[in-house]
Amino acid sequence: MAEDDTSETTAEPPKKKGVLIPLVIGLVLALGLGGGAFWAFRGGPLAHVFAADSHSDTDAQEDHSPTPSTIGEVAFVPLDVVTISLGNQGGGRHLIFQAQLEVEAVHQAEVELLKPRVLDVLNSYLRVIDVAELGEPSSLLRLRGQMLHRVQIVTGEGRVRDLLVTQFVVN
Repeated sequence: MAEDDTSETTAEPPKKKGVLIPLVIGLVLALGLGGGAFWAFRGGPLAHVFAADSHSDTDAQEDHSPTPSTIGEVAFVPLDVVTISLGNQGGGRHLIFQAQLEVEAVHQAEVELLKPRVLDVLNSYLRVIDVAELGEPSSLLRLRGQMLHRVQIVTGEGRVRDLLVTQFVVN
């Protein structure tokens, strides 16, 4: 009987059989989630959000230059320099503004004829801008959008593609 007690203590401890299965399941889930996230950001529904931020080696090798079929015939209509007195609130300061209108070449002559109206609407809009707003970092982007909208109303639908600000100085 004494021998039976010693044989139980020298026997190997029982093996743990349930440790390997959760480890394999965790590894498979991690790979699946990682692959799904890669797909979502690289080619799936979130790809367009991060497309401008990605600069991989394959992107650097591809030619992303615009082709004539994607941009059409583009012309630029330069606008005269507009100098606006910022009045009492500006303390004798002035805003100097100059821009060009991006138009399709077929509409260039029409937009050239409407330049006085375009300058009038831009001048009127810029006169009512608060001086404090001009100091904000995002103000030019917001002002540009507002001015483009007004120019498109004056020139008619589909004639002006974009407003390119070439000079915006508060002195």
